Amino acid sequence: MRRVKTAIGLVLTAVMLFPVYWMINVSFTRDQDMRKSPPNWFPVDGTLDGYRTVLDQQLPYLGVSLVVGLGTVALTLVLAAPAAYSLAKLRPRGGAALSFVLLVAQMIPGIIMAMGFYAIFLSTGVLNTVPGLIVADSTLAVPFAVLILTTFMSGIPEELLQAARTDGAGVVRTFVSIVLPVSRNSIITVSLFAFLWAWSDFIFASTLDQGGDHQPITLGIYHYIGNNNQEWNAIMATAVIASIPATILLVVAQRYVAAGVTAGAVKD
Repeated sequence: MRRVKTAIGLVLTAVMLFPVYWMINVSFTRDQDMRKSPPNWFPVDGTLDGYRTVLDQQLPYLGVSLVVGLGTVALTLVLAAPAAYSLAKLRPRGGAALSFVLLVAQMIPGIIMAMGFYAIFLSTGVLNTVPGLIVADSTLAVPFAVLILTTFMSGIPEELLQAARTDGAGVVRTFVSIVLPVSRNSIITVSLFAFLWAWSDFIFASTLDQGGDHQPITLGIYHYIGNNNQEWNAIMATAVIASIPATILLVVAQRYVAAGVTAGAVKD
């Protein structure tokens, strides 16, 4: 029975990963072999022309996505960590209502938020700018980050915080020296999700930065497909390169994410 389950798991895994494999395969395929029937299941007579084209044309887009992703992570943590600490330990008046609002905020469709941001950014002069895109992407990550961090910080023993107060630490010192180090796993978790949301965002980018001088990789791929819809090896090479940072982050932070997501789910 165990072997049957293992075989089924392997088959399902292969089915789910096949599009990724085919993307890589096509990225190495020559133009003249692209419409071959039946297609080559392996990159026979493979070429690196697609990757050379991408590295020559798409690096600026990748750089902008990296800046937007890191900026989104920084802004998310600056806003979410203190808010979560306040909700979890300081228990301000109206905290329950605020938590409910944050939960509802995650249910608002992105296109509706993009339209609202468009009107605001147009009047404030930050339309088609990288800072504007960072602010917009952060609105997706902040509610999620506050809820995750609040859940974890609620499980921090009160004795630990009381000991810090006894030693003369104030609210800010306790937060910086005690709460943040203890919350490492959850902070890494929300940072990873914030970066991935910003890295893969297309709705905000196409609405708020369509005419900007500095555009993220999602728009780079979009424009590239529209202008070079016959060069599928270059298109797939772009997708492969754009997937590398997210893949590396997921592999490196996997154990922290698993601990951060489940943090606070079980209490002694």
